[in-house]
Amino acid sequence: MRITDVLRTPRTARTPRTARTAPAARTAVLAVTAGLLLLGGAAAPAVADATPAASASDGAAGSGAPTRAGTSFRTATEIEQGQKATANASAGDYMYWSFPADAEQRPTVTATVKLPEGARSASSTWQVDVYDGLRRRQACQYGAQTRTAGQATDTVTLACVLRTVRAWSEPWANDPLPGTYYVRLTTTELATADRGMPVSAEVLVGSEEMGGAAAVDGSLAEPLVPGIAVTGAGNAGSDEEPNAVLSAIEPEDGWSSGWWSDRWVWTAVGGVLAALAGVGGYALTRGPGRPSRVPPGA
Repeated sequence: MRITDVLRTPRTARTPRTARTAPAARTAVLAVTAGLLLLGGAAAPAVADATPAASASDGAAGSGAPTRAGTSFRTATEIEQGQKATANASAGDYMYWSFPADAEQRPTVTATVKLPEGARSASSTWQVDVYDGLRRRQACQYGAQTRTAGQATDTVTLACVLRTVRAWSEPWANDPLPGTYYVRLTTTELATADRGMPVSAEVLVGSEEMGGAAAVDGSLAEPLVPGIAVTGAGNAGSDEEPNAVLSAIEPEDGWSSGWWSDRWVWTAVGGVLAALAGVGGYALTRGPGRPSRVPPGA
């Protein structure tokens, strides 16, 4: 074949750039749409989990709800979240309950005190406090932690919304950590003539799942569960001391200690979307193919 025959060969017609980029644009749009649908599906469980457990009905607590309260940290009555506990006591007594709280939960404690009907000699002030497993008093984010009941008031309702429980914290910090929490209900101001009057109390603990927004990079080796529960008095006829074990209460699904959160899902979805956006952007912005080596006008 002669060189003149090669030069006279007609060039292959180029595909218009718009014709090449149209399929690429459609592919990028479909990829982004699929990623958004995947992102919405991952966010749906997180929204569903944000429903506070405290809104459960009284019947959900079951017939085995505690009907007494402890008088100290060591004898605190164990309750589960969503379980309404009741107790009868005398004005001036300390009432204690304990409950488990895991990482990424924001507990809410609600206490209701029912006073005897009829006028009393003076008003009284009631207060609910919450302590963590190290018996450190935890501040309430919001809620009526202290209220005063007038002489003719029959019911006092208190509430305390704690900060979100963290899976890990600095040793010097006072952040809430996974483990046992104690509720203490008592009166801080009471007339001498009203001491010892019969009262009844109701306590309900719930929590809101905060999700990956509250996740931290770290976890405790063990939850803070220092509560003591006497399980037995030893063998009959022996001098053995009662068996003291760690508190038996724990979350319904066990202690997570922050090893998993929906932040992993959001991170994975974000990585997929970034990869799809890179592929789509390259397809939309790449230039024409390698130019032909055939001289123009041949």
